[in-house]
Amino acid sequence: MEKVDIIGGGIAGLALAGILDPGRFDVTIHEQRPELPTVGTTLAMWPAAQQALSELGILGAVRSRGAMIKAGALRRPSGEPLLSMEGKGLLGVSRPELLRLLDMAVPRSVRREMGRVDHLPGAAGLTVGADGVNSIVRRNIRGRQSSAKPTPFLAVRGVIPGTPLPQDIGEYWGRGQIFGLAPAGGGSNWYASFRSDLGSERIEVAEALEVTRSRYANHSRAVQDVLATATPENSLAQRIWISPPLARYAQGNAVLVGDAAHAMTPNLGRGACEALIDAVTLGKLLNELPKEKALAAYGRKRVMRTQLLRIASSLMGSVALAQGAQPLRDVLLKQVGKRVSGARERAETSK
Repeated sequence: MEKVDIIGGGIAGLALAGILDPGRFDVTIHEQRPELPTVGTTLAMWPAAQQALSELGILGAVRSRGAMIKAGALRRPSGEPLLSMEGKGLLGVSRPELLRLLDMAVPRSVRREMGRVDHLPGAAGLTVGADGVNSIVRRNIRGRQSSAKPTPFLAVRGVIPGTPLPQDIGEYWGRGQIFGLAPAGGGSNWYASFRSDLGSERIEVAEALEVTRSRYANHSRAVQDVLATATPENSLAQRIWISPPLARYAQGNAVLVGDAAHAMTPNLGRGACEALIDAVTLGKLLNELPKEKALAAYGRKRVMRTQLLRIASSLMGSVALAQGAQPLRDVLLKQVGKRVSGARERAETSK
């Protein structure tokens, strides 16, 4: 049996534990969180992530508990659409529900160690850093220069009862701030992001909600109604952190997956998806190849793609959260929206 220590029991860590061959690997998950979270927002699962869920045997369960994201729009704060968008088979599922299903997919042979990991396990086996943006594993193998960096942006989000109206779904792009609204399983998923010096570590959710209500007071009635319904019990607030660029994810007997490898801003909605794909890709390679060859193949498959997505997400955030250039951005989006709408009408007419 080959020893594998997975540091972190989040999306990437649970997915890896669920895909590794229990007949070949002696797996331990190290997690400082005593229980799975009960509050969290909806994650959009792109097709490649859905394939990873299928490999884990839980895609059907995720679909039954999630909601398809079919359409939306980029909007002005008033709600006026700038650019209509159609979902490309996106599946929305709440983070707590996804974690619960991933946890159920972990074989009983996998051991669970509760508590904070300050020192990496011995070098005899493989250590997997699935411990998020502030990864201890990354710092141990890549040094302090690999420490995560805080962005100027705060993320406040949650799920409230009731389904949003179709004409309200989408992202509202204002001057240096975003608000998103989409259907969730049994409710409405919302999120807000804006520049704030409220804090970098622990942020009081109630205080963050008050700041958010003030910042979005000039937005549409739909946005204000959502924020009026949100409570500290069904909301989260945190500083957005990102990881520095990395040229490789494996070193010696350690390897990084998920946010530990490529924590990115949430503007493309790809963080959780890429964490799942990382874990399933790495697990399948370890099942099929000797460790050294598996780690090398994992790097070839995942480093370039995820680093490019990290950069693209940051660029998208710069556009979405533009301040001085916001009027020009909106004019360009409106023009693009007209062209897209015209192309759709011509396509329908030609059928």
